[in-house]
Amino acid sequence: MHFHLVSGGCGFVGRNMVKRLYQTTQDKIIFVDNLSVGTHPSTWLDTEVVRKDGDLEVFGPDERLLFLHQDFRKFLRDIIDDENYIRKTYAPDFERFSDVFHFAAIVGGRSTIEGDPMKVALDLSIDAEFFYWITRHKPDRTLYPSSSAAYPIDLQTEGDAIALAESDINFKKMGEPDMTYGWSKLTGEFLAKTAAEHYHLSVTCIRPFSGYGEDQDLTYPIPAIANRIANREDPVEVWGTGKQGRDFVHIDDVLDCIFWAMDRVTDGSAINIGRGELLSFIDIIKTMCAIEGYDPEIEQLLDKPVGVFSRYSNMDKVHEMGWRAKISVREGMRRVLEAQKGKV
Repeated sequence: MHFHLVSGGCGFVGRNMVKRLYQTTQDKIIFVDNLSVGTHPSTWLDTEVVRKDGDLEVFGPDERLLFLHQDFRKFLRDIIDDENYIRKTYAPDFERFSDVFHFAAIVGGRSTIEGDPMKVALDLSIDAEFFYWITRHKPDRTLYPSSSAAYPIDLQTEGDAIALAESDINFKKMGEPDMTYGWSKLTGEFLAKTAAEHYHLSVTCIRPFSGYGEDQDLTYPIPAIANRIANREDPVEVWGTGKQGRDFVHIDDVLDCIFWAMDRVTDGSAINIGRGELLSFIDIIKTMCAIEGYDPEIEQLLDKPVGVFSRYSNMDKVHEMGWRAKISVREGMRRVLEAQKGKV
């Protein structure tokens, strides 16, 4: 029996990964989350709790889903201090982890990134302890999700916006990333490369662009816009001018690319995950309104934080390696709209 670990397993990407692993393998999944941002598994798993023991909840009749309600740093310290901790405390049949997916991070959307940057800087602590642990435990494969926020902000302005290629991050000639979140992810990438090179580990690093999906919460722009349109608001509010652009990629494509990349990129280097298509938030509103068949006014909220003006990916490297996103923006937005309409 293989064991996989998902940190931040109740956040947007983490819970989708947990569900994907449960549906596509017969392995056991340990997922850890303090629920400061994530939502309890009972709200998104299609199976019931079968056993509880302190901070452990086991889901499913086959008992393959083990949820630990705790801070991931505490979990790391416990398993660093005692390499037999998991076997003694949670899973007697545990030996070692096969795949490790590290999604534990403080993000919280643009309002948190700009409004509480020192809170976001705690990601440095989480990542440092995580990479120290994998160099001791040596899992078969490790996934580290960086972010498009790691790219230099001077390449993402209104007057100098380019499709961001992996080579635009150069550790020997650094540009300034986006706030403390970008700095933490950039540092995480350096640690990922170090772990792979110095400890001979298989580490895959990804730079997702603007991921979205049906179960993303309303602190993120795509579901928030979809919610307004599902409620037929007129005008529809948009943060800033709405002309700022992003590269929107559906969560199912993100997960597909992760598994594809973990078989091919093992040296700690990073690849982009996106569609390579720059769309403004006004474009997104118009796409959703066209799907719904109504034409509201758009109200610009100029006092809201908006981040960089333009952020989108150059996908040439990944396309040449053989992967492309499958879900079109229109199809993805239709799915998110249907999910929000179900809540109206």
